[in-house]
Amino acid sequence: MKLNRRGFLVGSGAVLTTRAIPQIAAKAPTRRILTLAYDKSLGMMRAIERVVPK
Repeated sequence: MKLNRRGFLVGSGAVLTTRAIPQIAAKAPTRRILTLAYDKSLGMMRAIERVVPK
């Protein structure tokens, strides 16, 4: 069997989709909270992301 680039992409996309759908459906609803904080050691702002249940 010859596998070209298009066939590989279609096949891997189908596999990833079938694996991801049950995980998305089973996840509990969550909220993402993004906070910007000044980090003195870095000398710049950095983003802190928290995931909290709804």
